[in-house]
Amino acid sequence: MPVNPVFQRLALITGEPALDALRSSRAFVFGLGGVGSWCAEGLSRSGIGSLVLVDSDVVCLSNVNRQLEAVVSNEGMPKALELEARIKSIHPFCEVTAVRNIYSRENAHLYDIRPGDYVIDAIDSLTFKLDLIEHAVSAGAVLFSSMGAAAKLDPTRFKVADIWDTQGCPLARLVRQGLRKRSFDGHFPVVFSSENLPRRDEITVAEIPRDEAPSCESSSGSAPAQSEGGETIDWNLSKKIINGSAVHVTATVGMILSGLVVQHAYRRFNP
Repeated sequence: MPVNPVFQRLALITGEPALDALRSSRAFVFGLGGVGSWCAEGLSRSGIGSLVLVDSDVVCLSNVNRQLEAVVSNEGMPKALELEARIKSIHPFCEVTAVRNIYSRENAHLYDIRPGDYVIDAIDSLTFKLDLIEHAVSAGAVLFSSMGAAAKLDPTRFKVADIWDTQGCPLARLVRQGLRKRSFDGHFPVVFSSENLPRRDEITVAEIPRDEAPSCESSSGSAPAQSEGGETIDWNLSKKIINGSAVHVTATVGMILSGLVVQHAYRRFNP
């Protein structure tokens, strides 16, 4: 099949068979924050054929510094829908499905993850992260998982390793502990860094004058939304600790994850 001009520069590196493989592949991106949103962007610009974008949250002003879909003018809008529109403007032939929901063991049946699908784990919640890891591996999907990207300033310190081989990443340690408790002994690659900067507790947040617009001023940092069943749900689960984060770090992790998908497709034809 002739190469789409949008992706011809990539095809010069990967070859047409790998590009065709990406075009016929489906990728799930769970979590569309500072990491997942950039991963979705990278996948769309690499010719992925189908993307499922999963996030229950809405855009807040505190997202603008690092999340691709977040701008001041779309505060209060669903992240999944905002990113869906952007992806379609980049890659109109990509089949994009926006899912405004969380991932958990209880609703795993809603996600038809199949053998060979790519699954990107960019989830913050440890419990939901563990649920997704178990599901993706048992389903035979190709899983790539993001460990901690907050409290870091040096993007050059990120590495890719098996989940059981990381060092110096507190989140990876918690993931391993959780997996052991679930008697999980599978293997999958993760992106991690051993850099951990101290958290600054005392900051003053300025009031930003703006016209009346959808607000994110609930106790959990997001406006409540409605599920398909009509019940009201606060999508942004409150966090006990909020760590600082920077776009040059989170975007790097997201692009590493999208690069792992491209490399996986490439190695199928270039062992």
